[in-house]
Amino acid sequence: MPITTFKRVEKKFIVTKEQAGLMMPTVLNYMSPDKYCLDGKSYKLVNLYFDDDDDSIIRESVRKPKFKEKLRIRSYDVPKSEDSIVYIEIKRKFNGTVTKRRAGFPYAELMHYIRTGEHPKTDSYIYNQVLNEIDTFFIQHPCYPKVYISYDRIAYFAKDGSDTRLTFDENITTRRHELDLLSGDYGDPLLPDGKMIMEIKFTGGMPLWFSRLASGMGLFRQSFSKYGKEFERHYKENYTSETDA
Repeated sequence: MPITTFKRVEKKFIVTKEQAGLMMPTVLNYMSPDKYCLDGKSYKLVNLYFDDDDDSIIRESVRKPKFKEKLRIRSYDVPKSEDSIVYIEIKRKFNGTVTKRRAGFPYAELMHYIRTGEHPKTDSYIYNQVLNEIDTFFIQHPCYPKVYISYDRIAYFAKDGSDTRLTFDENITTRRHELDLLSGDYGDPLLPDGKMIMEIKFTGGMPLWFSRLASGMGLFRQSFSKYGKEFERHYKENYTSETDA
């Protein structure tokens, strides 16, 4: 089961598939593929991000305040039925440190909660606490599913037992209609072909071997939010011409 609560630093890079391939011998010296990467293959993550009519949550996020938070529903692969387990997750970032809290329920029960505010039944103390936090989020930010974002991920965990994690995301797909995870995976690409988002996630300091590897390849950290980039594109395509006029 995916981790319910965690806190860490996340640093992102935009790389090509060729660069990712060149990194692999070094990466595999220090890390192993996670359990979702069967036979070294990627797995799909599908998400529904929440916002209001004015896109207030993402508008605030792209301003890069010291504190920001987002709410999303996440599934590991496209749900096959209303009984498939999916996760509702609140993600907060303060001064560069990310905390996440999530709870998992059958898709139908979770969507019923979104529509009515009625908590799914669970004996998990942590899940109930997460739902209470999300209740507060809804009071502060009246919102609903606004954007679908999916991508293929290959993830690695540190061999030394630390919580360091490295991910490569590609084929990022977005849409703002048919916001039902059961509708399948389709939409518009967010990145050019051959580009990937590489993200190193850790507590404490960034691993020295990774810093040396990235520096040796001339890679530099970049700010990149999938939802943020989707919103920037959506705004440019739908509102820029009106503003210019």
